Amino acid sequence: MPTEFDLIRRHFTPPTPRTLLAGGDDAALLVPTPGHVTAVSTDMLVEGTHFLPGTDPRRLGHKTLAVNLSDLAAMGARPRWAFLALALPRVDEAWLGAFSAGFLALAAVHGVDLAGGDTTRGPLNLCVTVIGEVLAGNALRRDGAVPGDDVWLSGCTGEAAIGLAALRGTAAVDAIDEARCRARLEQPQPRVGLGVALAGLASAAIDVSDGLVADLGHLANRSACGIDVHWARLPQSSALAGVDGKRRAAAILAGGDDYELAFTASPTNRDAVRAAAQAAGVVVTRIGATVAGPAVVRVLDPIGLDIAPAGGGFDHFG
Repeated sequence: MPTEFDLIRRHFTPPTPRTLLAGGDDAALLVPTPGHVTAVSTDMLVEGTHFLPGTDPRRLGHKTLAVNLSDLAAMGARPRWAFLALALPRVDEAWLGAFSAGFLALAAVHGVDLAGGDTTRGPLNLCVTVIGEVLAGNALRRDGAVPGDDVWLSGCTGEAAIGLAALRGTAAVDAIDEARCRARLEQPQPRVGLGVALAGLASAAIDVSDGLVADLGHLANRSACGIDVHWARLPQSSALAGVDGKRRAAAILAGGDDYELAFTASPTNRDAVRAAAQAAGVVVTRIGATVAGPAVVRVLDPIGLDIAPAGGGFDHFG
């Protein structure tokens, strides 16, 4: 039976060229880049709450890191280090090998060193802390929007929610669309390049993880302004074309696990925003504007009626 340290050495000890000292000591030694501030975020994925039992372990390894990188993207920070804490119900070498392969492959794409972590026995629980850097004064925050800013969205929302519904047997889509939606659910692509390109350009940003309206609401609250979103401008995935209208709207507006970026910017920066998105290889859409008044998100139909869902969005304790 392998020991805890055997498992760490076998599955979670990759080269760490950007780290002064990684795993093996009581703490890692990191060297910050002069002139930058440090962005730190922690996220936890719990079996049965954030992913279904039996989820493909390679995809789960990818997602475990991706959801954390999405937080750094929303701050405009370039990721540098990750720390992984695992609670495992039992030793399963095949599962660990696939999980670590997914995790480390995404880390390699974004230049992230796995600099340390912990393992223990318990119900399956995956916790990552990521550390990134952004030039001092350029960090994106939720509190920088002002009335009159454009509101932008990367990619599209709703596919992950339909993917989850299909897995649970509560939504029927054809095989190709289901595969696409499941990939968005289980293997999201964090918008790191876009976030870095928007640093110092966007006025505020948030990653869309709990539902578009709910997360825009957090940005509105922090910036003390309202947000008007125009339903007709929202990008809609062709994979949702076969989903009935009410369910499709709920997925787009209130579904979770999208890991897109919603952000605001001055209208004078429209060309620069489009250029930044093109350089990052990400499609962005101008979906609305910030407005003076209460911190309320309205989703307006073509004649100006508010069709935003009541409540909406994922809440761990809701």
